[in-house]
Amino acid sequence: MRITWFGHSAFRLDFSDKVVLIDPFFTGNPAFDGDRARATEGATHIIITHGHGDHVGDAVEIAKATGAKVVTNYDLCMWLASKGLETFDPMNTGGTTDQGGFTVTLVRADHSAAMIEAGVAFPLGSANGAIIKAPGEPTVYHMGDTDIFGDMALIAELHQPEVIMAPIGDRFTMGPETAALAIKRFFKPKAVIPCHYGSFPIIEPTADRFVAAMDGSGIQVVVPHKHTAVRVT
Repeated sequence: MRITWFGHSAFRLDFSDKVVLIDPFFTGNPAFDGDRARATEGATHIIITHGHGDHVGDAVEIAKATGAKVVTNYDLCMWLASKGLETFDPMNTGGTTDQGGFTVTLVRADHSAAMIEAGVAFPLGSANGAIIKAPGEPTVYHMGDTDIFGDMALIAELHQPEVIMAPIGDRFTMGPETAALAIKRFFKPKAVIPCHYGSFPIIEPTADRFVAAMDGSGIQVVVPHKHTAVRVT
């Protein structure tokens, strides 16, 4: 599996004949300075963890351009359909869907999930993390935006993720030390990739504190340069 980080929480997974985008926040993302068309070329699926603008991102536009199917919670799917989204697969927390060659499971995340339009906030389902499983590939867990919670132990038991994308930015999610505690306390992954930092000035600017907090854990911490793919087996 090849994993590319585009800053904030936006990732691309390339495996088999699939191209999966997670939280495709490109337009307005201060950490993204590439070409959206190139970054999303060949996308077959888009997974959205929750209904905040910095995670929904350009999902509708990318889906129209590429034909990618959007996979997210039911409420958010219906809202995106009202915005012109045509191809989607709704689900909800705890559910698993077969995407043809891989599965997606939505799991709990402790976070809000409302969209604000014209100064009014309205809920778009629950905030989630996403588990991606494909034959012969490492199981991926994108935590979405979340705090630490004890039931991460159940997620570990049920899904045994081998690669984890963990938010470390603080203020809106776990901070670096809490994120490191979550990984070390509940999981035994091959690798962890920090995210949700280094984009907006009010969140953690670098992954340095997280890397330091993970020191001695025996878990590989991957801090990729933006737009540079890393391969995980």
